[in-house]
Amino acid sequence: MIQWRVNFILIILILFGAALIGRLFYLQINKSDFYKALAQGFYSTDSYFIGERGRIFFRNGEPLAVNIDRPFVFASPLEIEEKEKTAQKLSQALLLDEGVVLEKLQRESLHVPIKRRLTDEEIEKINSLGLRGIYLDREKGRYYPQEMLASQLVGFVDFDSQGQYGIEGYYDEVLRGKRNQAGQDIFLTIDYAIQHKAEEILKRASESLRFIDGEIIVINPSTGEILALANYPNFNPNEYSKITDFTVFKNSSTQKIFEPGSIFKPITIAAALEEKKITPQTTYIDTGSIKIGGRTIRNYSQRTWGEQSMTEVLEKSINTGVVVAERKIGHDKFLSYLYDFGFFEPTGIDFTETYSQNTEFKKGYEINFATASFGQGIELTPIQLIRSFGVIANDGNMTKPFLVKKIADGEGFLESEPEIKEDKIISSKTAAQLTAMMVSVTENGFAKSARVPGYYVAGKTGTAQIAWSAIGINQSGYSDRTWQSFVGYAPAFNPEFVILVKLNNPQARTAEYSAAPMFQELAKYILDYYQVPPDYEE
Repeated sequence: MIQWRVNFILIILILFGAALIGRLFYLQINKSDFYKALAQGFYSTDSYFIGERGRIFFRNGEPLAVNIDRPFVFASPLEIEEKEKTAQKLSQALLLDEGVVLEKLQRESLHVPIKRRLTDEEIEKINSLGLRGIYLDREKGRYYPQEMLASQLVGFVDFDSQGQYGIEGYYDEVLRGKRNQAGQDIFLTIDYAIQHKAEEILKRASESLRFIDGEIIVINPSTGEILALANYPNFNPNEYSKITDFTVFKNSSTQKIFEPGSIFKPITIAAALEEKKITPQTTYIDTGSIKIGGRTIRNYSQRTWGEQSMTEVLEKSINTGVVVAERKIGHDKFLSYLYDFGFFEPTGIDFTETYSQNTEFKKGYEINFATASFGQGIELTPIQLIRSFGVIANDGNMTKPFLVKKIADGEGFLESEPEIKEDKIISSKTAAQLTAMMVSVTENGFAKSARVPGYYVAGKTGTAQIAWSAIGINQSGYSDRTWQSFVGYAPAFNPEFVILVKLNNPQARTAEYSAAPMFQELAKYILDYYQVPPDYEE
């Protein structure tokens, strides 16, 4: 009786084992293709429900961000019997850590990505191994054909298909698309040729001037279109994961503040002209310094100039002269103009931006207003600064800067370029007077290196000390590092563009020898590129 029961149980176990083996055979052999497809379906859920990501183009259609098919390898762990041996072979073929690969193969899953962006050599190795449960497939991936060009502008898409930084981050929802719909394509205001030239100039200058970082912005003052937004150093978005210093991802033109120094002087002069407190010919006697309380403000290199006109104040970049102009306006009125020029608020550009509330300056101390008049002790972003010079170049009217010209889907443009809105900040007369004064800066003053033969160029240099706090040192006062910059426009009396060049501690005495020549090269290039007729014959 006992023997019969034992035999019965044994038969049951044999039948159960046979059924189990049969089921495994059915699942792993007969239905393997089905489960492979199912696994791929799990993996590509996003691409099934969310359409292909929209592309990004320069203004004339040159591609900046596109989509390509990329090979990848994935595992179906439930099909793999010899996991340790498989992990060893995979790690050797793909140059991966064996422990990491084994951990993936031990997951209870139908689909585990092992490595993306395979090389032809890696694909050949995987095929030659013939490993059970290891499959090759292709997926849509982001590709940046311009590589390092405009990298801080475009940003990148990470491994989770999320847009990060730049246009990819700011317009992620537009580019990503909706359920069962492809994302929308974006056409930028950026001119490929001007962007390329600006970055070329920055890279070449970095070798001779050895600055820490630098940037060039080019804007159309009458529309607000950004024609170039160049940064150096930059990075390759196709290889963003190799970057260890994440600060390189930020676009300093809109996300980093600085004290502008003497390029701010025309703003102070603009307010004084508009209030009719000075004219370009108004004179004063420069003694080389002005005492304010217990502080003494001096001119650059301790120079004393004697009797000078306000035009000469800009030509020679005299600190005491703009302090005199600011005092003629009055602190409250001066502050009001700074609000009007938009220095205490974001510009509204369609891009990630920051700004400074300038709380220290707004405390209203006498010394704060004096130093702010020549651009120290007041913080701006480069995009705020170039917008303010766009006011002078655009007959006193302020426009909002923007980067996206058109948005389109597969059937045509969904949105055309934004409506241009202008705010009157200063009168046409003031803008014309100040333009003439800044032409005198490049013709007779310290910015002769910015001149373009045959054209009148309006501009101003700036060399500002960098505060200790700006370089991460908890100490009051200023270091021996400098921001060196130049801002200008041409042709001066009918401007096609405004250019800002800003350099972080270049190895040059002043911006006259660093930023101004870089402006000159780019300005000449754009004038030739646009085929702008000269103002006069040399």
